Amino acid sequence: MISKLTSTVTFAVTFLLISAFSAGAQEHYDVIIRNGRVFDGTGNPWFLADVAFRDGKIAAVGPLAGATAGTEIDATGLFVAPGFIDTHTHAGGGLATAGLSHARPLLAQGLTMILANPDGRSPLDLAAQREDLLRDGLGVNVGQMVGHGSLREAVIGMEDRFATDEELDEMKGLLRAGLEEGAWGLSAGPFYTPGSYSDTREHVELGKVAAEFDVPYQSHVRDEADYTVGVIAAVEEVITVSREAGIPGVFTHAKVLGPNVWGFSQAIVHRMERAREEGLEVYADQYPWPASATGLSAALLPRWSQVGGGDSLRARLDDPATRARIREEMVENLARRGGADRIQFRRFAEDPSIEGRLLSEVADERGMDPIDLSIELIKLGGPGIVSFNMHEKDIETFMVQPWTMTSSDGDLVPWMEGVPHPRSYGSFPRKIREYVVERGVVDLPFAIRSMTSLPAQVYRIPDRGQIREGMAADVVVFDLAKTREMGTFTEPHQLAEGMVHVFVNGKAAIRDGAFTGVLAGQVLRKTVRK
Repeated sequence: MISKLTSTVTFAVTFLLISAFSAGAQEHYDVIIRNGRVFDGTGNPWFLADVAFRDGKIAAVGPLAGATAGTEIDATGLFVAPGFIDTHTHAGGGLATAGLSHARPLLAQGLTMILANPDGRSPLDLAAQREDLLRDGLGVNVGQMVGHGSLREAVIGMEDRFATDEELDEMKGLLRAGLEEGAWGLSAGPFYTPGSYSDTREHVELGKVAAEFDVPYQSHVRDEADYTVGVIAAVEEVITVSREAGIPGVFTHAKVLGPNVWGFSQAIVHRMERAREEGLEVYADQYPWPASATGLSAALLPRWSQVGGGDSLRARLDDPATRARIREEMVENLARRGGADRIQFRRFAEDPSIEGRLLSEVADERGMDPIDLSIELIKLGGPGIVSFNMHEKDIETFMVQPWTMTSSDGDLVPWMEGVPHPRSYGSFPRKIREYVVERGVVDLPFAIRSMTSLPAQVYRIPDRGQIREGMAADVVVFDLAKTREMGTFTEPHQLAEGMVHVFVNGKAAIRDGAFTGVLAGQVLRKTVRK
């Protein structure tokens, strides 16, 4: 009797297993990527698997030998990973234009999602921005943030003073409206005007509103060098906001800027680690380059000279006594960045002849002191610059931290316009080529995690950043041997290489190394839970 029962049970189990296998074998998907070395995005080593999509989602991961698909891709010898997420980029403006909505410089890096509106700057009407982004289609997904500086300017203007309680309440109302539109974070730029006129209390109080929506506070900190409070105190401000607002804090595009503070990265890491031991969620993001980019005005002018905006600044520069005072501080600020031979012009529509050239070179050619030339250029509108101000040891110190994400801080500009920072074209492939393959600063699973699941975790993006069933089918397939940035500081307009296939929401944006023209990106909105 027992033998007969055992035989019956065995038959039933076998029948179920065969039935399940047969059902799996008959599965049909939109896309199957076969035989790839799969990084799941969490930092695990790669494993051999097939990855299948259906209806814009990852539907299966594993051996799918019997399944079929409308599109099948052989990824033998290639790596498969979640699409990369850029947490700090200025590409939002370009994506809202017909000529750049394709996002090809981003897709060529493996990017499938970006967060727009960093450094405290954003439109106040995120719904209108969303319409602009969608008008011509999108090559990548976009998440929006609300900018503190824009809130402040809307309520207080360019005045150098702290907010009143009434003004702060008005800013909170504007912030809440943006977060209710589905924004993924509160961005701040207290290094820039008018954010530099605020106090920490203002950021904490706004952070408390952001905390209601479970989004982080991302800050271009008040000082990345020793302009004012110093970089260590500036990072402590992010930690304070995190602690007092009960919100994740992000030290964005982490750096220590200029010879005066080289080596301070170790002290910052110590403070970040101490905050995490306290139980605070603090993170950083970083672009893998030794040079930053900003405006000449932001780099050299004292903030008091910019109170009231451009007209007020020009009036001060036209007054001999005030100009002399401004000039004196500009001399100190240029020294902080290492001198005139570390400043390269990237874009100046008023005089394109200086683009790609050093401040020292142009000053010598024109027989002018670099500071006096800078003042004249600023009066004309102010060029964008690349500033060579970082030390490789500090870059590495930040990069190896498990709480550091990858970002670009890049722009999305018209092809061949100006001489932009090459980070706009190659930040993510550069990290893989320079810091994984060639120098071994971090390993490949660690780097992939910094580009995928970590940013999704920090910004509470629930369906991106991992290769697993149910996640959105934002997926890249890349050839490690060919993955690299191509742009240089003097010839930046070159697309990165190595991405063989890039899928955005399950649709191929790059197939066999070529752009398909498919614009499958969306403006993603955070779900607001009341």
